[in-house]
Parts: sequence; C-alpha cells; structure tokens
Amino acid sequence: MKISDFDFELPEELIAQHAVNPRDHSKLLVLNKKEKTLEHKKFYNIIDYLKKDDVLVINRTKVIPARLFGHKENGVVLECFLLKRYDLYTWEVLLKPAKKLKIGQKLIFLEGVLEAELLEIKEDGNRIIKFNFEGRFEEILDKLGEMPLPPYIVEKLEDKDRYQTVYAKEGESVAAPTAGLHFTNELLGKIREKGVIITEVFLDVGLGTFRPVQMENVLDHKMHSEKYRIPKETVKIINKAKEKGNRVIAVGTTSVRTLESSVDDNGKLIASEGDTNIFIYGDYNFKIVDAIITNFHLPKSTLIMLISSFGGKEFVFEAYKKAIQEKYRFYSFGDSMFIY
Repeated sequence: MKISDFDFELPEELIAQHAVNPRDHSKLLVLNKKEKTLEHKKFYNIIDYLKKDDVLVINRTKVIPARLFGHKENGVVLECFLLKRYDLYTWEVLLKPAKKLKIGQKLIFLEGVLEAELLEIKEDGNRIIKFNFEGRFEEILDKLGEMPLPPYIVEKLEDKDRYQTVYAKEGESVAAPTAGLHFTNELLGKIREKGVIITEVFLDVGLGTFRPVQMENVLDHKMHSEKYRIPKETVKIINKAKEKGNRVIAVGTTSVRTLESSVDDNGKLIASEGDTNIFIYGDYNFKIVDAIITNFHLPKSTLIMLISSFGGKEFVFEAYKKAIQEKYRFYSFGDSMFIY
C-alpha cells in the first residue's frame, strides 16, 4: 500500500482559519456506506441520524496551552512546545531554535516564576527539559502558555475555549480532538433527551496526529504513541450495547483509536489505561466502532487512512472530492462528516 494513494489537492482557501459560531452551525457531510449516498447538512442535524440506545463515545481530554515563549540567558528568544510529561517537573519538548542549545543550559520563560534546564537531546531531535517553578504548574501554564494551534492555522486565536471541546475534563493534550469541537451543551442535551447514551474515554492527543506519513510504503511507517484510559463504566455501557445490537458511534479518530486499542479475543471492550500506537488502515476489522463523526483530514495522514479503512477508500475520496467542490472547510476548525 502506497502513501501516494492517500494524497489529494486541497485549495489553500479551504483550510479553515477560525471556528464557526455557533459551534454546531458548521457543515456536515453524511456518508451512508451501504447505500453509497452523500447528504449535505448542518452539524446540528446530527441528531436526526442518532437513534435511541445508540452509544455516543466522546474523548474528554483537555488541551493544555502547550506553546511557551522564553529566552536563553544571553537574551536569544526561543519557542518551547510541550509534548509529553515525564513527571512533575520533566517534559519532552520541541525547542526552536535549538541547534546551539547545550545540555545544562538555562531557559527563562518568566524570571523567578518559570525557568528550565536542558537535560537531554533525543535521537529524534526532541529535548528533555526540567522546569523550575513556584506554585502550581497548570496555573503558570494558563498565564504564560498559548494554545497549540496546528501550523496550518495562521490566524491568532482570540478565544482559548474555541480550541477546547465543551466537555473537556482532564488530560494533557497538545492538540484538540477536533470532531468534538462541533458540539454545544444544548445539542448534547437534546441528544440525551432522544435516548442516546453518551459515554467517555480519554486519549491525550499528541503532535504525531498531524504529521503526514513520510514513508512511501505505508507498512514502514512508525506510529506515534499516545496515552489513553477507558473507564469501567464506559466498558459496561458499550459491551451491553454490542450484545443488544445497538450502535457505538465514535466522536473523532481519537475515540476510534482508543476503543479499538483495548479489545479481548472475544471482541469485548476491556477497561484499561496505557499507551497506544494502534495504526488503522487498509482492510482493518473494526471490532467496536459502528459509525464515526470526524473532521476532514490532511492528505497522506494516518487519519485519512483510518477513515478510508472505515468508509472504503474509493467512497471516502469521492466524498472528499465533493466536499472540495462544495467548498467545505477543512482540518481542525473545519466542517465535519458522519460515516455510518
């Protein structure tokens, strides 16, 4: 399988630079896999495609303001992007510019409030740093950090909450689970009233989510690893639904990857937490997920491969072509699709 098979041309003006207001007024492209039909709707119409006793699975991770700006002791300005926490003080980060930074060197973000020392340079170019701070790190980060918008969004984010789902609860994601950005509390309330069961998983979204596959042969791609947790209550709800023949609908590829990462030999979901590097592509056999709500993804990404695996590559690419013709907005702040 070649990565070039998952490439497509996207006009730059279709890359959404800001979110639609209200959240649920974005467009929704509905894909019926069996009938091979496409319908053009608004996101608030999603309720018409949900049935009583369906289970809607949301990723309740929280995005942290992971982008920090500081300087070296000689005054040279640098950008620090938090990737992964090792312990209370130690993080794996991306530093720019990083070439001349030496181990043991001091980084200053706000003198006397947040400083750091470079501990290690990893093979992949990422750095390990140890922070030094007074008080709670989360509160300092809230004051000094910026939301980690992907590089294709160049407009400044006016409201931090717009890159956060309304149901974000806990975690340290450095990217939003973007399919969830379309939901409002009001829409979730109406969905519950219809008899749909909403349940939660947690997956801390990493930067690897956005990275295009570099290898021409898909099988050579090394998948990034992300921390996840599936609570016992969620497992009970989903396994019961599967036994009764009710649908499990994943909100976003992060929910899909979480659910499909923790299944026993009998196809039952297991309560677990750990790291997953599951790579879903080709003729993968989905064991838990029956339908997916998702955004429009980057060419050559593992996410478009996952969606192609679920919806059928030809049909998904036909839908993408139509979405481009109809001027749908793409990527993190863009429109959505429902595949069932």
